[in-house]
Amino acid sequence: MYYSPTKMSDLLKKHNFNLKKMYGQNFIIDENVINNIITNADIDKDTLVIEIGPGAGSLTYRLKDYAKEVICYEIDTSLTEVLNETLMDSNNVQVIYNDFLKADVKSELDKHEYKKLYVVANLPYYITTPIIVKLIEDSIDVDKMVVMVQKEVGDRFKAKPGTKDYSSLSVYLNYYFNVRKVMDVSKNVFLPKPNVDSIVVEFSKKDKREIQNIELFFKLVRDSFKQKRKTLRNNLKNYDLNKVEEVLKKYNYDLSVRAEQLDLEIFIDIANNL
Repeated sequence: MYYSPTKMSDLLKKHNFNLKKMYGQNFIIDENVINNIITNADIDKDTLVIEIGPGAGSLTYRLKDYAKEVICYEIDTSLTEVLNETLMDSNNVQVIYNDFLKADVKSELDKHEYKKLYVVANLPYYITTPIIVKLIEDSIDVDKMVVMVQKEVGDRFKAKPGTKDYSSLSVYLNYYFNVRKVMDVSKNVFLPKPNVDSIVVEFSKKDKREIQNIELFFKLVRDSFKQKRKTLRNNLKNYDLNKVEEVLKKYNYDLSVRAEQLDLEIFIDIANNL
């Protein structure tokens, strides 16, 4: 398979393929990284895998050996010949040349039978968060995601209360998933080499707490972090502050607390009492 920089370059030159910065194309060329992603994903023959942005197919080539099926979404049609060569002997891989953010993924999944649905991918950095939000908002019932993302973004995804990276996005994702770091990845394992290091993050589906008004809950979270260095008293002026403080007191906080100190359960409790 095409892991080394030389072999990858030869493959791309053979098909006159030019890397496109507009699509954030940085292809993995390190076999150890790919093997670690596969191992941590824990894929089996009951698993349907969605891969977003397969690139030259170096990860896809391994995914097909473990999964029941692999559905790839690739926006760049000029990769067709490259992927045809990489995946020429793959009868359980389907490449859909479409913008994932515009694709009707649920309709596609209805055509397939599977017991588990995973997303395993080296996500294009420029649309990492929109991809994950689409999966949630389109109610695509993903059991697990193991994705490589820009380190700075991954740190926000997995951030815990009281840390500088903790944000409304951290709370939003933590409502749906348990999020953990799998491994750090050097920028030196990509072709071309990006300017930043990466991180592999695992999202595993969790049982969601009951929330009386989900729209109110997420609005409350967004407003709480609206100006991160300000207190809840300042950020939540349009809410019933007496009720907010009543809940905070249960956790030994008051309205002088900042949102970054509060965990998911406290936000849920506040929302359910408004």
